[in-house]
Amino acid sequence: MTLQDLTSMEEDTLIQISNHIKEKRREKNITVQELALRANVSKGLISQIENSRTIPSLMVLIDIIKALEIDLNEFFKDIRTKSNHPPILVKRKSDYEHFEKEHAIGFHYQRIFTEVISQSTVDIVILELEPGAERPMVETEAFEYKYILSGEIVYQFTNESITLSQGDSLLFDGRVPHTPQNLASQTATILVVYFFEEKK
Repeated sequence: MTLQDLTSMEEDTLIQISNHIKEKRREKNITVQELALRANVSKGLISQIENSRTIPSLMVLIDIIKALEIDLNEFFKDIRTKSNHPPILVKRKSDYEHFEKEHAIGFHYQRIFTEVISQSTVDIVILELEPGAERPMVETEAFEYKYILSGEIVYQFTNESITLSQGDSLLFDGRVPHTPQNLASQTATILVVYFFEEKK
């Protein structure tokens, strides 16, 4: 897969996400202002997201989905890339949006979690990946969020490989076969968050 193919795939996925948010909001008769209040974001940001003019951070996207009272699996199940694979969302460190909670010098916030996620079990772990560590592809009955605390890894999926460096993050459906590899000479440390949806 070329960089152009990957870019096209990501753009297609993001447009689908934008349209899906707008569609679900209208289905539930929720105004842009009401959704913004529920998700603790600005009305302008919701409008920009729905019109595919901006890319939300991974955790803001989760907040918006939960504000629509939809579980993650239900939201993403209809979203597929052109190659019909579930979306894998990558957020680079340079793309993060900083925000301020109060007037303070030297405090630099980046949103990771903003609320308790209902109807889900959230499991938070630290994974240390030694140089040369490897395992077969696995599947997990959960959505997975990865944040690279240190080092560099390659995340292998069935049809693509994604290199992640310190500060990069990744959100994907764990039911997609996947495994990380540490091809560097130093141990990589990863914050891993699993979102296990409750069975209905």
